[in-house]
Amino acid sequence: MIRLSVTARIALLSIALALISNLALVGFVWKTTSADAIDAIRRETTEQSEALRAVWRNGGLPAIRQAIDSAVVPGDVSLVLAVVDPKGRAVVGIAPERLAVPLRITQFRIARLGADELWSARETGYALHPLGSYWLLTGRNLDLIAAEERAIERALAVAVFLSLALGVVGGLVLTRYVSRRLDGIAKAIEAAGEGDLSRRVNMIAGGGDAFDRLAARLNVMLGKLEGVMAELRIVTDSLAHDLRSPLARLRTKTEQAVLIADPDAREAALGGLLVETDLVMRMLTMVIEISRSGSVSRDRFIEVSPANLLEEIGELYAPVAEDAGLVFTIAIDDRPPPMKLHRELISQAITNLIDNALRHGAGGGEVTLRIVHRTDGVAIQVEDRGPGIAASDRAQALKRFGRLDSARSTPGAGLGMALIEAVARLHDGHFELADNAPGLVARIVLPV
Repeated sequence: MIRLSVTARIALLSIALALISNLALVGFVWKTTSADAIDAIRRETTEQSEALRAVWRNGGLPAIRQAIDSAVVPGDVSLVLAVVDPKGRAVVGIAPERLAVPLRITQFRIARLGADELWSARETGYALHPLGSYWLLTGRNLDLIAAEERAIERALAVAVFLSLALGVVGGLVLTRYVSRRLDGIAKAIEAAGEGDLSRRVNMIAGGGDAFDRLAARLNVMLGKLEGVMAELRIVTDSLAHDLRSPLARLRTKTEQAVLIADPDAREAALGGLLVETDLVMRMLTMVIEISRSGSVSRDRFIEVSPANLLEEIGELYAPVAEDAGLVFTIAIDDRPPPMKLHRELISQAITNLIDNALRHGAGGGEVTLRIVHRTDGVAIQVEDRGPGIAASDRAQALKRFGRLDSARSTPGAGLGMALIEAVARLHDGHFELADNAPGLVARIVLPV
């Protein structure tokens, strides 16, 4: 079986639609014209019958003969108007010599009135009404309607030809347009398959058709995919670079531990190995958590009260802050309504903020966990009075594996801020750093 291409099927479909639409239009015109003409003949026949019957009642046969003579218009070959006797023979007027239809009251009917060659070849719309012992025949031959129908049939044949011609032309134009648009989409997909994620599908300015909507969605998908791949390369390179130092230290300490003969010293060296191993494990775990946070299904979001969640987390961290000699405050300026959140990820992001404040802002002696209901959403923020982060360094702090010079002496992988930002993006929000004068305000803003 021959399989047609998509463009060929589109062309054939356009031809078929053009042909069907023209046939339907001409058929409608044909039927409407014929029905209107027959209705006009029916009305004329009824009016003539009533008028002539009134003439008969007033003047009899001589009066109706005169009325029929005056009603005949020279050149009108379609008029049928006569008085016939009980045997069906015409007494006066225009009619067949002998009627071939039964003599009975007929309001309107279409039939062949005579048996001779002239009248048997034409149909007539007629009416029959009694006039004493005679019958009044009124009507019109349908020759004019037949001529109009033949003209419409000829027009139908021409319409079929034009439909085919226009359908072929329209199909070629449509096929060319569709092929050109699909080729652009196919080339972008092929380039993406070959590793080039920078190519985009061209869109027609002000188009807004289905192809433009498809191209827009495809471009958005390619942009996200390009960003993910670029981020993956950065993560891979950064992870390899940042793992090199702890793995080198791990190897060195392992070699040293193997060479140590003193059991106590060997145990201390093994303790150092555990510290380095934990650091590597934390880095790998954090990378996995960041990756998972970007692909979490919305089905896992539940109704959560942000204020209640902050109170629960604050109760857990209050003893930790107290042991560290810090004043830990929970400030709920306003209680926003429950929101659809991923409870576990939001909780982890908030605890990361508190951990950072306890680690880097402990010198200020004060940490505040605050929730603010703003016009652009709900802000969950942790405020400290530590050294803070300079405005020029905040972009670096938000990058994966981004560590400031002041933090390189402390354990860590530089992934905490990146996880918080990923969780904020998952909730269609954003993460921002601001000055607390002195100190730092780390803020997650979630849209309501």
